[in-house]
Amino acid sequence: MKKDKLDIIYEDKSIIVINKPAHLLTVSTDNEKEKTLFHQVMLYEKRKNKNNKVFIVHRLDYETSGLVIFAKNIEIKKFFQDNWKSVTRKYLAIVNGQVQKEKGVIKSYLKETKTNLVYINKKSKDGLLAITNYRKILVTNKYSLLEILIKTGRKNQIRVQLSDIGHPLLGDSKYGIKTKQKRMFLHAYYLKFNHPITMESLEFELDVPNDFLKILKCKI
Repeated sequence: MKKDKLDIIYEDKSIIVINKPAHLLTVSTDNEKEKTLFHQVMLYEKRKNKNNKVFIVHRLDYETSGLVIFAKNIEIKKFFQDNWKSVTRKYLAIVNGQVQKEKGVIKSYLKETKTNLVYINKKSKDGLLAITNYRKILVTNKYSLLEILIKTGRKNQIRVQLSDIGHPLLGDSKYGIKTKQKRMFLHAYYLKFNHPITMESLEFELDVPNDFLKILKCKI
């Protein structure tokens, strides 16, 4: 995505679904207010009508690419908040090492330090329950490509849990291995939910990113 060029996957009067690139904040931080996906979507809407507003429904990490939903009014946002458990979210992840199991479920309780580092509380069930399902798609000499289905949406959930089972995300220097990779290889490629107005089932699926294919040295 160039500068302010949005990769719009779907749009109507109620919602807009964007394919976020890696290395872009979803929302602002104390240090950055404008170089965010939210700011770009807001400008896009205001160009059509200065009174238009947008509301963020959910977030992706700075280095994670993929599908993000925005609501065009507060009622639509509240609908998603009230029905978020019914939204299906799947990711593609390249992890270090060869994953042996064809599929698995990771359940753990997550806590966060004062320095914003998320960790698994192995001593007790004190913390936020995080549930991540994974399915192995393929394995190379160094890496594995997994499909991730999250049942909960905890901060850094996928990153922390994959690292804990010995297969950290490629490019994740915070919870994994120091690397020269230019990005973290996590891509939110699939969304399924009911439209907040029509209740029609909507389904969106992105292709495997080219940089994933280059690492895996194959076609999928």
